[in-house]
Amino acid sequence: MADIVKPRDAKDVEDAVRFAVSNETALEVVGAGTKRGIGRPLQTDMTLDLSGLSGIVLYEPEELVLTAQAGTPLAVIEEAVRAANQELAFEPIDYAPLFGGAAGGGTIGGVIAANLSGPRRIRQGAARDHFLGAKGVTGRGDAVKTGGRVVKNVTGYDLCKLIAGSWGTLAALTEVTIKVLPCAETETTVVVHDLDDKTAMRAMAAAMGSSFDVSGAAHLPDHIAAHFDGLPEEGASTCLRVEGFAVSVKHRRETLAALLAPFGRVSFVEAESSRALWRSIRDARPFAHGQGLKRPLWRISTEPMRGADLADLIPPSAQMFYDWAGGLVWVGMPVEEEPDAAAIRSAVAAIGGHATLVRAPVAARAANDVFPPQEAGLAALSKRVKDSFDPNGVLNPGRMWAGI
Repeated sequence: MADIVKPRDAKDVEDAVRFAVSNETALEVVGAGTKRGIGRPLQTDMTLDLSGLSGIVLYEPEELVLTAQAGTPLAVIEEAVRAANQELAFEPIDYAPLFGGAAGGGTIGGVIAANLSGPRRIRQGAARDHFLGAKGVTGRGDAVKTGGRVVKNVTGYDLCKLIAGSWGTLAALTEVTIKVLPCAETETTVVVHDLDDKTAMRAMAAAMGSSFDVSGAAHLPDHIAAHFDGLPEEGASTCLRVEGFAVSVKHRRETLAALLAPFGRVSFVEAESSRALWRSIRDARPFAHGQGLKRPLWRISTEPMRGADLADLIPPSAQMFYDWAGGLVWVGMPVEEEPDAAAIRSAVAAIGGHATLVRAPVAARAANDVFPPQEAGLAALSKRVKDSFDPNGVLNPGRMWAGI
């Protein structure tokens, strides 16, 4: 079992990484560990546990800016901003339940390192689009600072964009600064019932192409819809969310319902039930309990209108649902320990896009690409970036790709 180092502050992190460099020791970088099962399995000598770096350093609601230590629980961040009637507009997914953990256990540093997002990405982007600045320690043991308390940082190279989504392979974050936004006054979800997958893609495209500022678009096929919260009835449900001031939401939901009426029967999910529905969509709820928790899980991004084509190309007993107007497809495989990577990669190659193996046994993650395979030129660039930040392979070596 690897030794655990739990720094008390940023200087301790710097000392720990420098010790690892001088002793040729590999480090697994973790916060709360809720996403530990994502990526290639690591073989490290020590665990760098950043959960001790916790607390909000600065929060200025009037400036829409928050700075926190990287190990601060996301639940603490969300509680603080909610008290000011604000939110993380990119509504990051909570991966913990997909690995059998309790909801709300992740950290803000983990959110940035994994570049998380949820259904509102189609309007607000992902974590990197709200990531203003950071402090951290590279794999060389150098303390670095990037960005600042401004929405646009135009001086020098934007390291924030590079660090977000690097899964702890380039730097151990110690502090992050993010943009927050005001909460919507209310929300409503317009539901079109009993559509097949391809008709649902057309309905969502019509909604997204309208002027109604849709902030969530998901299709839940009939074989899986019952596992989501807040739906008014069983059966396939195509869900479109509108948010904002109450008067605006009322007008937009009625006109959106009229636009979608030719596709099928329409109903509404109001306020609290709508929020519960989109939380369960965000967190891929059907795959977080019972037998669904035991099955390999893929997260596939593609062109929205191509998402439904996946169903014709993968094993017919797989379960799936669609977010991002069809551009994000969650696929639960039918056999407990078999991710069937060849079938998924072949299907994605046919329709275009990227597939990430979110959950699978250790042996399967060691034998298959977990993150999308890189062509030679991109792999060489990734290797050069890794070498510039972490030439000795100290931080999460090989988590994303072998040798990087």
